[in-house]
Amino acid sequence: MNDKSSLLDSLRIERKPLARRRSPLAPAVAGAAALLVAGAAAWYFWPDNRVAVTVVTAQAEGAGGAGGGLDASGYVVARRKATLSAKILGKLTEVNFEEGQRVKQGDIVARLDDSNYAAALHQAEAAARQARAAFDNTAPIYARYQRLKAQNAISTDAVQNQRLAYDNARTAWATVQAAVELARANENDTVVRAPFAGIVKVAQVGEVVAPSAAGGGDTRTGIVTIVDMDSLEVQVDVAENYIDRVVVGGPATIHLDAYPDWDIPGSVIAIIPTADQSKGTVEVRVAIKAKDGRILPAMAARVTFLTAPEKNDGPAAARISLPPNAVRVNSRTGTVFLVRDDDTVEKREVALGLKTPQAVTVLSGVAAGDRLAAGELGKLADGSRVKTGP
Repeated sequence: MNDKSSLLDSLRIERKPLARRRSPLAPAVAGAAALLVAGAAAWYFWPDNRVAVTVVTAQAEGAGGAGGGLDASGYVVARRKATLSAKILGKLTEVNFEEGQRVKQGDIVARLDDSNYAAALHQAEAAARQARAAFDNTAPIYARYQRLKAQNAISTDAVQNQRLAYDNARTAWATVQAAVELARANENDTVVRAPFAGIVKVAQVGEVVAPSAAGGGDTRTGIVTIVDMDSLEVQVDVAENYIDRVVVGGPATIHLDAYPDWDIPGSVIAIIPTADQSKGTVEVRVAIKAKDGRILPAMAARVTFLTAPEKNDGPAAARISLPPNAVRVNSRTGTVFLVRDDDTVEKREVALGLKTPQAVTVLSGVAAGDRLAAGELGKLADGSRVKTGP
């Protein structure tokens, strides 16, 4: 047994620990890993210098030879409106309509306190009755004196005296009649009637009203304001550069800000022959062909005129409509930025047509379907990187 163990021990191989050999590529691998980590950290923590913009698609507005739409903004106004003032000073005692109600022509809309005017009328009527009685008494006496004088029964002086009494009585009667008419007119002036049908705005009962010349302090100079709703129209300001494209009698489409999807037919009534020097615009009146209770005075409106083509436009000049924040405007030219597929922009100069608060017309330099940057264009330059959003 011991011999076998000794034999086995002699056959055992002694193994020394192997020395670990270092690869020559290890430093390069470690450096690459460090660079990757550093790059990832820089990408994560480095500030994003891309400009945030909204991408809009250029829309074709129409061919230049066929004419286009000219937009202008304005307001609904009532061509026929009246503020009724009292002819006399008095306290308002009766208002028969509430604000916003409709009245017909001739309706009594208000009454003033008529107690003093009624008393003056009664006094004048009493004086008139007395003057009439005196006149009625002198008339037959004068007639009898004339007959007696014809018979030489009385003297000429007696006839002349009676004639003087008759003339005085007739003059007094005429004077008192005029006083009665004046008192009756004052009494009638305490009643305010509607001169035409419309919607009213009224004063309150108890307020003191007066003619405009007599108003002052807390005294109102108007009792009711009546607006003829059938006289509503739209008044807009058109830039001087484009007024030659508006034709009297030409068709137009009206859009109210309150109902933007409602197409209201209209037509040009007149072009006011005076320009606003401060704004460089000309006022245009537009008729509203559709009468509707939803249309109210002072509503904001936008009018699109169906116009002739602009001057010097070629027959195939396609117009592009862009939102104002997609164009950097410089008078009749402008700058736009086309968005490339790699999210960089290309700066492009364009020719501009009509400019309104709603849209800018581009005459050349952009094609329908082009993707353009909109937003803070002042931060962009040719080749700028952008971050697109909705």
